[in-house]
Amino acid sequence: MQHVDLSIVIVSWNTCDMTAACLRALRADRSSLRRQIIVVDNASEDGTADRVAREHPEVELVRNRRNLLYAYANNQGAARARGRYIALLNSDALVRPGALDRLVRFLEANLAYAAASPKLVGSRGEVRRTCARFPTLASALAHSTALGRVPPGRWIVARSRMEDFDHEQSRDVDQPPTSCFVVRRRDWEEIGGFDARMSLYFNDVDLCFRLWQSGRRIRYVADAEVVHEEGGSTRRARRRERNIVWNRDREAYYEKRYGALGRVWARAVLGAATAEIAARIVASRGREAGEQLAALSEQLRDTLGPDAPSITLDQAA
Repeated sequence: MQHVDLSIVIVSWNTCDMTAACLRALRADRSSLRRQIIVVDNASEDGTADRVAREHPEVELVRNRRNLLYAYANNQGAARARGRYIALLNSDALVRPGALDRLVRFLEANLAYAAASPKLVGSRGEVRRTCARFPTLASALAHSTALGRVPPGRWIVARSRMEDFDHEQSRDVDQPPTSCFVVRRRDWEEIGGFDARMSLYFNDVDLCFRLWQSGRRIRYVADAEVVHEEGGSTRRARRRERNIVWNRDREAYYEKRYGALGRVWARAVLGAATAEIAARIVASRGREAGEQLAALSEQLRDTLGPDAPSITLDQAA
């Protein structure tokens, strides 16, 4: 079996054109690394898997019969990896020539680091400021409610989003996004990859937290660039569904990190944020306020379960 330096894992869900462009960019990147490319298709209905098989026979293709979501599908792909390094790469990302090589070279030269992530830019070259510090109980409240719009909540949000970092210089970071993320396979396997209880969101936060917790470091490498337009697959899910999964995944993360307090806190923050939305709906005095509140109540119930409170016009007022 051929020796592999880097195994690239791409998860796709109804991103046919984006996945094809992602693979073309990899093909155009004349890497010095011996690479393995694995595409895990989450039961796309737009012909993604067939197109990958037809246009990229060099790719190892996994066809899932249903959408197993981001964390589980990446774990599937990583389980097939033979390289010393694993690159998690979103299907809506375009690798610029040499970017993955630079990330691997950094890790080769710096053994204290478990992972490295590139600078993400938009299609017009604008830098995406996507790195963040690990979320806290305070940042959950500030991000989700009006408290984050005034001091000290605004300061908490700014610190959490690393607004003090212009993303033009390389540095250690808590949590870069995993839209392009190169990790040593040994470290990935030692911590068990993604926790699939965080199926779509917060799995990257949890992964990075566990890497740092194990004594390993993560580097943002500014001279490696990847074009990323963000949300290729998640934009195809309905907003209501995204909100439900996001809140469930946040609760799973906070419960894992803070125990029972984290679970209660995540639910309390969701309740406070929902109350703010309900108040705005009532204040708008729209003719559809009742229907909007009923939909908000249903979304809360689908997130928290049957014990979730209902919201009516009288209660919101």
